[in-house]
Amino acid sequence: MSGVPSTIEVAPVRDGEDLDWGSLESYLRREIPDLDGPFSVLQFPHGSANLTYRVSIGDRQMVVRRPPMGHIALGAHDMGREYRALAGLWAAYDRAPRPLAHCGDPGVVGAEFLVVEYRPGVVIHDVESVPPAFAETPDHGRRLGLAVVDALVDLHLVDIEATGLAALGRPDGFLERQLRGWSARWEAVAEAGPPHPVMTALATRLLRDTPRSPPPTVVHNDFKLNNCQFSAVDPNRVTSVFDWDMATVGDPLADLGTLLNYWPDPTGDDSRQWVAFPGLEPLGLPPRESVIEHYAAGTGIDVEAAPWYEAYGAWKTCVIMQQLYARWAQGETTDERMGTRADRLDRVAQRVLELLEEWRP
Repeated sequence: MSGVPSTIEVAPVRDGEDLDWGSLESYLRREIPDLDGPFSVLQFPHGSANLTYRVSIGDRQMVVRRPPMGHIALGAHDMGREYRALAGLWAAYDRAPRPLAHCGDPGVVGAEFLVVEYRPGVVIHDVESVPPAFAETPDHGRRLGLAVVDALVDLHLVDIEATGLAALGRPDGFLERQLRGWSARWEAVAEAGPPHPVMTALATRLLRDTPRSPPPTVVHNDFKLNNCQFSAVDPNRVTSVFDWDMATVGDPLADLGTLLNYWPDPTGDDSRQWVAFPGLEPLGLPPRESVIEHYAAGTGIDVEAAPWYEAYGAWKTCVIMQQLYARWAQGETTDERMGTRADRLDRVAQRVLELLEEWRP
């Protein structure tokens, strides 16, 4: 369902992405109490990887998430990890949705899947998706940008011991493992399209210049504006954060680097529009320097190495772009957006090099 307007939250299920709805309905009625009424399904159309559906049974709405169709990279799209992360987080971090069930039996819908509570709200994909109440709020772009940073700050202040989340990851050697794991993912999809030899060289340099990590926190691992949800009337606070399937415990600045990688450059200079997915420039978000300063003030973490972490976030996003393109090229998705996901890969890779030149360990 290519071309769905960014203001649309849910839409009919895309061709080829139907599940065994009868089997899913039976599972939900069996595992989740007090469900009564007719069953119906719509799909959240704006995600790029995991398949996410809004399931209604009577007046109860839930979100069902499963990995994408086709080959899954080792450790990717881990619904069990997402369930464990949310089980530890939701009571301590109110932006995390409450998990309702995790099914590890692929016989139900063809893969493991996760069920979480549904929360109404808006996701900002571009300027068209800004709700009217936001547009009437002075300086709303700056407000919603800093609200996203606040949501990240609060996540990184969660006590990993008190919540039982310390066991979710292995902080020692976190960055090195991440780099090697993402390098393996790159090698698995590198030949799906035109060659990009710079990617391997960049991985080597990132590994060589890895900074010393601050104390570990919960790490979302894909923290960005369109993984955050707001109420339709208030740009000052994120109400929900989505997509926890890569969550772990490790270096919090990896999340900051990911966020910066997706953050638009406010200058309007076309030569600097190297972010992976453009379209956020007109929102009026605060400049990246303000993002870094606001994060540092909220967490007390030294952000001197921010250029390296942004480079890491941009390089990792290049891998994701290629993974999405490979899934389309191999016929594993009918979502036409995926066929263009790698179009900006070389420009983003160039940004990685620029940032590494800026970072002098």
